[in-house]
Amino acid sequence: MADRFKTGEKAPESGTYEFDGLTDGRKNSNPTDEETQIKLESGETFPPLRSSKESAYWKKVK
Repeated sequence: MADRFKTGEKAPESGTYEFDGLTDGRKNSNPTDEETQIKLESGETFPPLRSSKESAYWKKVK
């Protein structure tokens, strides 16, 4: 299993995922507190950052 997941990919398992940078290489796009961590169910699609609509990387935290 990969350590990072990209906007558009499917979550391999249910859990909490944390913002881990933008796909264009920038580490921060000033995500809101509400979007620094997201909860997804297995098979759901990783979203872009809602505030900026930018493609992001996510990593599983729990």
